[in-house]
Amino acid sequence: MSGFSNAKERDRYSAMINRIKALFSEGAAKAGPPDKDELQAAAAALLVEAACMDGHFDEDERASITRLMKSHFDLNEEETETLVNEAEEVVKEAGELYSFTRVIKDRYEPEQRIQMIEMLWEVAFADGNVDHFEANLISRVAGLIYVDDRDRGEARKRVMARLGISAS
Repeated sequence: MSGFSNAKERDRYSAMINRIKALFSEGAAKAGPPDKDELQAAAAALLVEAACMDGHFDEDERASITRLMKSHFDLNEEETETLVNEAEEVVKEAGELYSFTRVIKDRYEPEQRIQMIEMLWEVAFADGNVDHFEANLISRVAGLIYVDDRDRGEARKRVMARLGISAS
């Protein structure tokens, strides 16, 4: 692994990647609350899943996910890139949402779950177009993390206002 300033930093990233992979492996169901890395991995996976729903994971969507992960979890560039790349691989292999949403539902307070829905809307709007697959995914995720339809709709409106998108 290049780009690490010392062995301790390299080991920390290796451990994080191993925990991310373990989260999404078949034996990931374990007792106790998820740790911070699991929460970050689950959020990254859901955001990447949203970006991939229309069949294209473009640079605008990647930039949106990177910005959201960095600001929401206070990550540096390398941590964010590692999470997004790993999430992309996991999403290709996983084919299901439950393990991702379970971590969010179990770990986040209701307001934080609504914020996760806002993050999903931001990714969906990143390429300028929300298609029905992306909207459907957000609706399913909202249900799985117990965000009601009203809050999901309000989250969408807030994101549209923040991004300067008018309702048509």
